[in-house]
Amino acid sequence: MSDQPYEGRYEGQYEGYDPYPQPQQQQRQGQPQQQQPPQPEWQQHTQQWEGQTWETQVQPSMPAADTTYLPPQGYQAYPEPQTYGTVGQPQPLPQEAPAPTRAPEWTPAYQPPVQQAPGTGSAATPDTASGYGPPTVTGNARVTDAQRARAEGRSPIIEPGIQPAALTAVLGLLLSGTAAIGQYALVVPLVLLQAVTAAGWFRLNGMWPARQGIALAFLGAVTADVALLAAGRENAPAAILGTLGVWVLLTLVLQLRSHADPDTRMYGLMATVTSAALAIIATGHLAAEPDAVTVGAAAVAVAILARALPLPTAASVVVALLAAAGAGIAVGGMTDLGSKGAFLGLGAGVCALIGHRVASYDYPSRFVHFTAGVALPLAAAAPAVYLLGRALG
Repeated sequence: MSDQPYEGRYEGQYEGYDPYPQPQQQQRQGQPQQQQPPQPEWQQHTQQWEGQTWETQVQPSMPAADTTYLPPQGYQAYPEPQTYGTVGQPQPLPQEAPAPTRAPEWTPAYQPPVQQAPGTGSAATPDTASGYGPPTVTGNARVTDAQRARAEGRSPIIEPGIQPAALTAVLGLLLSGTAAIGQYALVVPLVLLQAVTAAGWFRLNGMWPARQGIALAFLGAVTADVALLAAGRENAPAAILGTLGVWVLLTLVLQLRSHADPDTRMYGLMATVTSAALAIIATGHLAAEPDAVTVGAAAVAVAILARALPLPTAASVVVALLAAAGAGIAVGGMTDLGSKGAFLGLGAGVCALIGHRVASYDYPSRFVHFTAGVALPLAAAAPAVYLLGRALG
């Protein structure tokens, strides 16, 4: 910028503000100032800036250095800005901040000691010494209690025990007593039996909580009961089988709408259909003759109690069947069946032992014993009670 318009007016006051004097200016300092011709008014009011600026012409040219292999420099504080009125050399540009250094890799504080493998001079790896296999991405399948029992030479079967057998006996006696009262009185313990059957089968298959499946199976059983009461005992097969067919189709449609993988959908489909079938088949107690229900339910109660006695398996099964036949004879004598009740009691006892055996499989939990272990013997005996009751009656 030109400093001529204000040179005459501020020469003496701001003489030291020029940090880079020129040779012409130095010569003028030793000579008397000459009067400048008057300037136009618009030039006098024009603002001129005479501050300290960066002059790139006086800076020495530095050759570009290759900074590829230079070590990182530490952080340095920026120099304080110079105040006006000082004359000096131009300050160099501040150094650039170095790139952040890489953090050291983390190493565990504890390293397992390397052990010598027995019988060899080589060192064993930590996985081999600890007994664990090599790490995997997908993981190893969990060993179930039944698999562990088979590997140890033990049986994967655990009987429900005396407490579930006592509950089965109580529920059987309720069915036997209410059947003698009337059909509508029999509905109360029957609905309880169907609810426990639906929940127990899902728990037996390791699917818990399966609220939708349990509700669907129980709803099918209640639908079968209502259809049977509306149609009568003479149309019992149509009511039971029709409800079962509709519920299988409904379960299939619901599983097709599921977004689970194919294996999971197939497993859920089979569990739901089986649970609904068992709960609906239990309606056979409502379809059978009252005397047949009275004899058959009492025979199941006695057979399950005998099966829970601390006896060898073969002896316990024989004792249970004999007890069921004896209960059939005893209760049959109180009804019109008479001695024919022995055959009905024996058939109901066989089906009850099959249901008892299913509820004992694969190391079930206590909850399985108190659901499936209680309900499956009575639910499995319903077809025998209905068929034998009609045949012997």
